[in-house]
Amino acid sequence: MSTWPRRIGALVAATLTAIGLTTGGAAHAATPTHYTGLLPDGGSWVADVPGAWNGTVILYSHGFGPLVARDAPDEPTGQALLAGGYALVGSSYSGPSFWALGSAVRDQFASLEALAQRIGKPRRTIAWGTSMGGLVSALEAESGGHRLDGALTTCGLVAGALNLNNYQLDGEYALSRLLGPAQPVKLVRYASADEASAAAAALTKLVADAQSTAAGRARIALGAALMNMPTWFTGPAAPADYAGQEQQQQQALTQFVLGFVVSGRYQIELAAGGNSAFNAGVDYRSLLAGSALSRQVRALYREAGLDLDADLANLTHHADVTPDPRAVGTLARTSMATGRLRVPELTIHTTSDHLVPVEQENWYARRVRAAGQEPLLRRAFVDAPGHCAFQPAETIAALHALESRIETGRWTETAPEKLNAAAAALGTPGRYLRFAPAPLTGGLGQPGRW
Repeated sequence: MSTWPRRIGALVAATLTAIGLTTGGAAHAATPTHYTGLLPDGGSWVADVPGAWNGTVILYSHGFGPLVARDAPDEPTGQALLAGGYALVGSSYSGPSFWALGSAVRDQFASLEALAQRIGKPRRTIAWGTSMGGLVSALEAESGGHRLDGALTTCGLVAGALNLNNYQLDGEYALSRLLGPAQPVKLVRYASADEASAAAAALTKLVADAQSTAAGRARIALGAALMNMPTWFTGPAAPADYAGQEQQQQQALTQFVLGFVVSGRYQIELAAGGNSAFNAGVDYRSLLAGSALSRQVRALYREAGLDLDADLANLTHHADVTPDPRAVGTLARTSMATGRLRVPELTIHTTSDHLVPVEQENWYARRVRAAGQEPLLRRAFVDAPGHCAFQPAETIAALHALESRIETGRWTETAPEKLNAAAAALGTPGRYLRFAPAPLTGGLGQPGRW
């Protein structure tokens, strides 16, 4: 008989006790043992091990940002896992930039080995990655072999860097070309972080200023569609409320998306040794035709009295960004999943993620299917806006669904109603739903893209 029902019951009790929600008040659990260390390539690692360790190690991979070792996605989730008996370990990765995919997988497994030398070999090891770290966990699921038993990939950048750079370039290029043709914004090959930040600020201002006219709003919607930008930011707009949808997209673009992704491109270029993105030869009419947001764009263009075909032809005619072969090769080697899974993997994603669009899950699933490993992959979706905007109970419920698969060899706990019930048992109603992400606009394999 599977031990999964007993384990989830124990975790519920332990978690509620740890955060003081039982009727008897908070218990004073023993402080976990904290470990730190250095890695051969200059990175660092950190781990926390509870006194009543259950034999499972969570190998946590953090997202894009400063190279600081972390072993949990956030403090509440980390505390709940420790209360449930899980040991946690993770590394900082090593540079030269925040996009540390060249070292991340190696550093993660080195951290796991360093911890095992101190506490002994774990009974089970599960990779858990967030955002860029979700790409790391997907890569670990391909290379982990005997070192891993499964992978939980949350809000993961699973379509990889080459896709990310291309569809972001498409949207940024459309916004720059159509909203500021007299002074186009530099979009690739940044010489410094300051230059990238200045480009981000300039593009953000173009989008902010354009919102005041119907023509500007239509062109913002086009750029957003090319970037796979969801239409839910502060509150969901009705399916036919195209103006409300565009307002949500514009708010996300100006409040944080453009500032983050344009400046972040410098970090990826630094790691890759150049620019991997390109749009020379791309047919923008074909790209939009394949977008789930094309109806919204066409409606707003009609309302503004603009010629959409003329704008798309303009974009296609002037698209001239070419990639640096060295950068493409580096990212293809370090930052793209092959889909050749060796252990079970469960991915979870919010339905309206502005930084890592949920459409990435569509591209990744096709990659896994092409590799013949579809039985090892399951996907689950949380009905919420935001990047990695999960409740701790939702991610822990997903962890237990993965553990059930590891123990039984069958996926039996990943249906939305089962995940929601598991989250509710942990104290927070789950928001999982049945959902099928649209194809990734601008992804590799589409017209003009290899």
